[in-house]
Amino acid sequence: MQYETTQLAGETQGVLLAPERPNGLGVVVLHGSSGRVGVERAALFARGGAFALAQKWFGGEGQAPAICEIPLETFGRAGAELTARGCDRIAMAGTSRGAEAALLAASFGVGVDVEAVIAFSPSSLVWPCIYRSSAGDRWIQSASWTHHGEPLAFVPYDEAAFEATQKAPPVPWLALFETSLATAGDHASTARIPIESFGGEVVLVAGEDDRVWPSARFARELARRLADSGRASRLVTHPKAGHRVLLPGETTPRSEVNLHGGTDEADMALGRQAWAAICETLGLAQIL
Repeated sequence: MQYETTQLAGETQGVLLAPERPNGLGVVVLHGSSGRVGVERAALFARGGAFALAQKWFGGEGQAPAICEIPLETFGRAGAELTARGCDRIAMAGTSRGAEAALLAASFGVGVDVEAVIAFSPSSLVWPCIYRSSAGDRWIQSASWTHHGEPLAFVPYDEAAFEATQKAPPVPWLALFETSLATAGDHASTARIPIESFGGEVVLVAGEDDRVWPSARFARELARRLADSGRASRLVTHPKAGHRVLLPGETTPRSEVNLHGGTDEADMALGRQAWAAICETLGLAQIL
Protein backbone atom coordinates (compact mmCIF):
# COMPACT_ATOMS: atom_id res chain seq x y z
CA MET A 1 0.00 0.00 0.00
CA GLN A 2 1.25 3.46 -0.87
CA TYR A 3 1.56 6.26 1.72
CA GLU A 4 2.33 9.96 1.90
CA THR A 5 5.06 11.36 4.14
CA THR A 6 4.83 14.63 6.11
CA GLN A 7 7.55 16.17 8.28
CA LEU A 8 6.18 17.36 11.63
CA ALA A 9 7.70 20.22 13.62
CA GLY A 10 6.76 22.06 16.79
CA GLU A 11 5.38 20.37 19.88
CA THR A 12 5.21 16.95 18.21
CA GLN A 13 8.17 16.26 15.96
CA GLY A 14 8.96 13.46 13.56
CA VAL A 15 7.68 11.98 10.33
CA LEU A 16 4.02 11.13 9.71
CA LEU A 17 3.20 8.41 7.19
CA ALA A 18 -0.39 8.42 5.91
CA PRO A 19 -1.63 5.32 4.01
CA GLU A 20 -3.81 5.72 0.95
CA ARG A 21 -6.45 3.40 2.46
CA PRO A 22 -6.33 3.88 6.25
CA ASN A 23 -7.79 1.16 8.47
CA GLY A 24 -8.33 3.29 11.58
CA LEU A 25 -5.12 2.23 13.32
CA GLY A 26 -2.48 4.77 14.36
CA VAL A 27 0.98 3.69 15.54
CA VAL A 28 3.45 5.89 17.42
CA VAL A 29 6.95 4.57 16.60
CA LEU A 30 9.56 5.48 19.21
CA HIS A 31 13.30 5.29 18.57
CA GLY A 32 15.85 4.34 21.20
CA SER A 33 18.84 6.17 22.62
CA SER A 34 20.47 6.53 19.18
CA GLY A 35 17.92 9.25 18.43
CA ARG A 36 17.51 7.88 14.91
CA VAL A 37 13.87 8.45 13.87
CA GLY A 38 12.29 5.13 12.89
CA VAL A 39 10.87 6.00 9.47
CA GLU A 40 11.74 2.60 8.00
CA ARG A 41 9.82 0.82 10.74
CA ALA A 42 6.92 3.25 10.50
CA ALA A 43 6.71 2.46 6.77
CA LEU A 44 5.96 -1.19 7.57
CA PHE A 45 2.90 -0.14 9.56
CA ALA A 46 1.84 2.37 6.90
CA ARG A 47 2.02 -0.24 4.15
CA GLY A 48 -0.33 -2.34 6.27
CA GLY A 49 -2.89 0.49 6.37
CA ALA A 50 -1.98 2.27 9.61
CA PHE A 51 -1.14 5.92 10.10
CA ALA A 52 2.36 5.81 11.57
CA LEU A 53 4.16 8.61 13.38
CA ALA A 54 7.91 8.10 13.71
CA GLN A 55 8.35 10.48 16.61
CA LYS A 56 11.47 12.49 17.41
CA TRP A 57 11.26 12.73 21.19
CA PHE A 58 14.63 14.08 22.25
CA GLY A 59 17.45 15.93 20.55
CA GLY A 60 15.17 17.96 18.28
CA GLU A 61 14.43 21.68 18.14
CA GLY A 62 13.41 22.85 21.61
CA GLN A 63 13.63 19.31 23.02
CA ALA A 64 15.81 17.88 25.78
CA PRO A 65 19.23 17.05 24.33
CA ALA A 66 19.28 13.64 26.00
CA ILE A 67 16.93 11.24 27.80
CA CYS A 68 16.58 13.41 30.89
CA GLU A 69 13.24 14.35 32.48
CA ILE A 70 11.23 13.57 29.34
CA PRO A 71 7.52 14.13 30.07
CA LEU A 72 5.50 11.01 29.33
CA GLU A 73 2.86 13.40 28.03
CA THR A 74 5.16 13.87 25.01
CA PHE A 75 3.99 10.48 23.75
CA GLY A 76 0.37 11.18 24.52
CA ARG A 77 0.55 14.22 22.24
CA ALA A 78 1.81 11.99 19.43
CA GLY A 79 -1.16 9.70 19.98
CA ALA A 80 -3.49 12.71 19.96
CA GLU A 81 -1.97 13.78 16.62
CA LEU A 82 -2.97 10.42 15.16
CA THR A 83 -6.44 10.64 16.70
CA ALA A 84 -6.86 14.03 15.03
CA ARG A 85 -6.05 12.34 11.72
CA GLY A 86 -9.03 10.03 12.16
CA CYS A 87 -7.44 7.06 13.93
CA ASP A 88 -9.76 5.36 16.40
CA ARG A 89 -7.18 2.80 17.58
CA ILE A 90 -3.76 3.81 18.91
CA ALA A 91 -0.72 1.59 19.44
CA MET A 92 2.80 2.46 20.58
CA ALA A 93 5.85 0.62 19.25
CA GLY A 94 9.15 1.43 20.94
CA THR A 95 12.73 0.17 20.81
CA SER A 96 15.02 -0.09 23.85
CA ARG A 97 14.66 3.20 25.79
CA GLY A 98 11.77 3.91 23.42
CA ALA A 99 10.19 0.64 24.58
CA GLU A 100 10.66 1.83 28.16
CA ALA A 101 8.86 5.04 27.17
CA ALA A 102 6.00 3.22 25.42
CA LEU A 103 5.44 0.84 28.33
CA LEU A 104 5.49 3.72 30.82
CA ALA A 105 3.16 5.93 28.78
CA ALA A 106 0.64 3.11 28.42
CA SER A 107 0.94 2.10 32.09
CA PHE A 108 0.60 5.57 33.59
CA GLY A 109 -1.83 7.00 31.04
CA VAL A 110 -1.04 10.05 28.96
CA GLY A 111 -4.41 11.37 27.86
CA VAL A 112 -4.93 9.06 24.90
CA ASP A 113 -6.45 5.57 24.86
CA VAL A 114 -3.67 3.14 23.91
CA GLU A 115 -4.87 -0.21 22.60
CA ALA A 116 -1.53 -2.02 22.30
CA VAL A 117 2.17 -1.69 23.08
CA ILE A 118 4.89 -3.33 20.99
CA ALA A 119 8.13 -3.37 23.00
CA PHE A 120 11.34 -4.25 21.18
CA SER A 121 14.33 -5.06 23.43
CA PRO A 122 12.44 -3.67 26.45
CA SER A 123 13.17 -3.06 30.11
CA SER A 124 10.87 -4.01 32.95
CA LEU A 125 12.40 -1.25 35.10
CA VAL A 126 12.96 2.49 34.86
CA TRP A 127 16.56 3.62 34.33
CA PRO A 128 18.16 7.04 34.91
CA CYS A 129 19.99 9.55 32.82
CA ILE A 130 23.59 10.12 33.83
CA TYR A 131 25.86 13.07 33.13
CA ARG A 132 29.00 14.80 34.36
CA SER A 133 28.70 17.58 36.92
CA SER A 134 29.44 21.10 35.67
CA ALA A 135 32.82 20.88 37.38
CA GLY A 136 33.45 17.52 35.69
CA ASP A 137 34.44 15.90 38.98
CA ARG A 138 31.56 13.45 39.43
CA TRP A 139 28.69 11.67 37.73
CA ILE A 140 25.12 12.76 38.45
CA GLN A 141 22.14 10.47 38.03
CA SER A 142 18.63 11.87 37.66
CA ALA A 143 15.19 10.90 36.37
CA SER A 144 14.80 10.02 32.71
CA TRP A 145 11.02 10.54 32.80
CA THR A 146 8.36 12.67 34.44
CA HIS A 147 4.60 12.22 34.72
CA HIS A 148 2.43 15.25 35.51
CA GLY A 149 5.69 17.04 36.26
CA GLU A 150 6.86 14.53 38.86
CA PRO A 151 10.08 12.54 38.25
CA LEU A 152 9.76 8.77 38.09
CA ALA A 153 11.78 6.60 40.44
CA PHE A 154 14.63 4.67 38.81
CA VAL A 155 17.19 1.95 39.45
CA PRO A 156 20.51 3.79 39.85
CA TYR A 157 23.53 2.64 37.94
CA ASP A 158 26.18 1.05 40.13
CA GLU A 159 28.81 3.80 40.18
CA ALA A 160 31.82 1.49 40.37
CA ALA A 161 30.50 -0.60 37.49
CA PHE A 162 29.83 2.52 35.43
CA GLU A 163 33.36 3.80 36.00
CA ALA A 164 34.75 0.37 35.07
CA THR A 165 32.76 0.13 31.83
CA GLN A 166 34.91 0.45 28.73
CA LYS A 167 33.82 3.69 27.06
CA ALA A 168 35.59 3.14 23.73
CA PRO A 169 33.08 1.93 21.11
CA PRO A 170 31.55 -0.50 20.74
CA VAL A 171 30.68 -0.14 24.42
CA PRO A 172 29.69 -3.35 26.29
CA TRP A 173 26.92 -2.10 28.61
CA LEU A 174 25.47 -5.46 29.70
CA ALA A 175 27.69 -5.93 32.77
CA LEU A 176 26.71 -2.47 34.04
CA PHE A 177 23.02 -3.36 33.98
CA GLU A 178 23.57 -6.78 35.52
CA THR A 179 25.66 -5.31 38.35
CA SER A 180 23.16 -2.49 38.88
CA LEU A 181 20.35 -5.04 39.15
CA ALA A 182 22.36 -7.02 41.71
CA THR A 183 22.89 -3.90 43.84
CA ALA A 184 19.44 -2.34 43.27
CA GLY A 185 17.94 -3.22 46.67
CA ASP A 186 14.54 -1.55 47.20
CA HIS A 187 14.91 0.35 43.94
CA ALA A 188 14.04 -2.85 42.06
CA SER A 189 10.46 -2.62 43.35
CA THR A 190 9.93 1.15 43.39
CA ALA A 191 11.24 1.49 39.82
CA ARG A 192 9.18 -1.30 38.26
CA ILE A 193 7.22 -0.35 35.16
CA PRO A 194 3.60 -0.90 36.33
CA ILE A 195 2.53 -2.79 33.21
CA GLU A 196 -0.23 -4.53 35.21
CA SER A 197 -2.19 -1.27 35.14
CA PHE A 198 -2.34 -1.28 31.33
CA GLY A 199 -5.46 -2.92 29.94
CA GLY A 200 -4.42 -3.36 26.32
CA GLU A 201 -2.45 -5.85 24.27
CA VAL A 202 1.30 -6.27 24.86
CA VAL A 203 3.86 -7.76 22.47
CA LEU A 204 7.36 -8.26 23.90
CA VAL A 205 10.27 -8.89 21.54
CA ALA A 206 13.80 -9.68 22.74
CA GLY A 207 17.01 -11.44 21.76
CA GLU A 208 18.66 -13.77 24.28
CA ASP A 209 22.10 -12.55 23.11
CA ASP A 210 21.35 -8.88 23.82
CA ARG A 211 24.64 -7.32 24.98
CA VAL A 212 23.22 -3.86 25.77
CA TRP A 213 20.91 -4.89 28.60
CA PRO A 214 19.18 -8.18 29.53
CA SER A 215 16.07 -7.51 27.47
CA ALA A 216 14.98 -11.16 27.32
CA ARG A 217 15.09 -11.31 31.13
CA PHE A 218 13.14 -8.05 31.29
CA ALA A 219 10.59 -9.25 28.72
CA ARG A 220 9.98 -12.48 30.64
CA GLU A 221 9.52 -10.47 33.84
CA LEU A 222 6.92 -8.26 32.17
CA ALA A 223 5.13 -11.31 30.75
CA ARG A 224 5.19 -13.03 34.13
CA ARG A 225 3.70 -10.04 35.93
CA LEU A 226 0.98 -9.74 33.32
CA ALA A 227 0.22 -13.45 33.69
CA ASP A 228 0.11 -13.11 37.49
CA SER A 229 -2.51 -10.39 37.06
CA GLY A 230 -4.60 -12.63 34.81
CA ARG A 231 -3.50 -11.02 31.56
CA ALA A 232 -1.95 -12.53 28.47
CA SER A 233 0.89 -11.16 26.39
CA ARG A 234 2.85 -12.26 23.35
CA LEU A 235 6.49 -13.00 24.14
CA VAL A 236 8.76 -13.43 21.10
CA THR A 237 12.41 -14.35 21.67
CA HIS A 238 15.31 -15.86 19.75
CA PRO A 239 18.34 -17.56 21.37
CA LYS A 240 20.94 -15.97 19.08
CA ALA A 241 19.44 -12.52 18.38
CA GLY A 242 20.86 -9.38 19.94
CA HIS A 243 19.59 -5.93 20.91
CA ARG A 244 18.78 -5.02 17.30
CA VAL A 245 15.54 -6.48 15.91
CA LEU A 246 15.28 -6.47 12.11
CA LEU A 247 11.67 -6.57 10.95
CA PRO A 248 11.11 -7.77 7.36
CA GLY A 249 12.82 -5.43 4.90
CA GLU A 250 14.56 -3.31 7.54
CA THR A 251 18.19 -2.39 6.92
CA THR A 252 19.13 -0.88 10.30
CA PRO A 253 22.94 -1.03 10.50
CA ARG A 254 24.75 -2.66 13.37
CA SER A 255 25.70 -0.03 15.93
CA GLU A 256 29.27 1.26 15.88
CA VAL A 257 28.75 2.85 19.31
CA ASN A 258 27.29 0.05 21.44
CA LEU A 259 27.94 -3.69 21.46
CA HIS A 260 24.58 -5.16 20.44
CA GLY A 261 25.25 -8.90 20.28
CA GLY A 262 23.39 -11.23 17.93
CA THR A 263 23.99 -11.92 14.25
CA ASP A 264 22.34 -10.51 11.13
CA GLU A 265 20.62 -13.85 10.49
CA ALA A 266 19.30 -14.20 14.05
CA ASP A 267 18.20 -10.56 14.27
CA MET A 268 16.23 -11.04 11.03
CA ALA A 269 14.75 -14.34 12.21
CA LEU A 270 13.53 -12.67 15.41
CA GLY A 271 12.10 -9.84 13.32
CA ARG A 272 10.12 -12.23 11.12
CA GLN A 273 8.62 -13.94 14.17
CA ALA A 274 7.88 -10.58 15.79
CA TRP A 275 6.21 -9.12 12.70
CA ALA A 276 3.84 -12.08 12.43
CA ALA A 277 2.85 -11.62 16.10
CA ILE A 278 2.46 -7.85 15.65
CA CYS A 279 0.24 -8.19 12.58
CA GLU A 280 -1.96 -10.74 14.33
CA THR A 281 -2.23 -8.55 17.43
CA LEU A 282 -3.03 -5.35 15.54
CA GLY A 283 -5.09 -6.91 12.75
CA LEU A 284 -2.64 -5.77 10.08
CA ALA A 285 -2.22 -7.40 6.70
CA GLN A 286 1.37 -8.65 6.36
CA ILE A 287 2.09 -6.41 3.39
CA LEU A 288 5.84 -6.04 3.00
